Amino acid sequence: HHIREALQMITEQGCDYVFSVVRRHQFRWEEVDKKDCKNPTSLNIDVAHRPRRQDWHGELYENGSFYFSTRTALESSLKQLGKIAYYEMLPEYSVDIDVDIDWPVAEQRVLSINEDRNDTLFCRFGYFGREENAAVRLFLCKVSGCVTNGQIFTSVSGEDHVAINARDVAGIQMLQRENIEVQLCGLKVAQLAGCGLWFGEQLNGLEVERLMKEKKLRWDKVAFMGSESEDREILSQVGLNGVPCDSVVADLIAAKYMCQRPAGNGAVREFAEYILMLKKKSLLQVHQEHIDRDNF
Repeated sequence: HHIREALQMITEQGCDYVFSVVRRHQFRWEEVDKKDCKNPTSLNIDVAHRPRRQDWHGELYENGSFYFSTRTALESSLKQLGKIAYYEMLPEYSVDIDVDIDWPVAEQRVLSINEDRNDTLFCRFGYFGREENAAVRLFLCKVSGCVTNGQIFTSVSGEDHVAINARDVAGIQMLQRENIEVQLCGLKVAQLAGCGLWFGEQLNGLEVERLMKEKKLRWDKVAFMGSESEDREILSQVGLNGVPCDSVVADLIAAKYMCQRPAGNGAVREFAEYILMLKKKSLLQVHQEHIDRDNF
């Protein structure tokens, strides 16, 4: 909606150039060379009448989200601009990552979860939608490219075999102990892990929808781990998706969780631990205090 509304400022309000800004409440000072023994000068406040930042209207800063320009203005290298306007975005939509410490701060805004998902940061600020109670109840996983690394070993008798990592099997069993159903796409491994068999060796969105209808589940209750380009359809629809770091599809979609471990070497266990971590956080009762100008 930000992009749509900003674009309308050009198409409907006649602006030649529109850029996004955010309001900051920061008192700025002139930078001086300590060798000059010069007093710094305040750039945006009267020091003798310093306001509380919460009571101050603040200033507008570019947040770099977007810059819109007409073709004519762009072809003139923005030297001949008529009507210029800014589009102000709320601070919660302006999470900048400029220095190292910004990474964990932004990460916590996304991962902060409590029992009422409408009170979570990422739900209130729109990172992952606004569905309530979206804890995973079903985990679907491709065997080839996730549980195995794609290698096939042929015995002297001519039988084909694949190798699986015991850590991945343990990860699947961890999910099952937490009452999360696991279904694998691959008969032999499914039997070994004590999981349901899911659609033999092939899958598509329609088959998954039939399974969900049978189990009375919504997409946001399903986690899926895939690895190939044909898995993109399902990866894009489930509530939580994960891919091994060496998968083909890793370069094709923005996965919600990118495993650090490769396929067949603990990737499934890693994703299972992530699912359980989210479930644990969703069960924590977090009380947030909201401070505003009237209750400060």
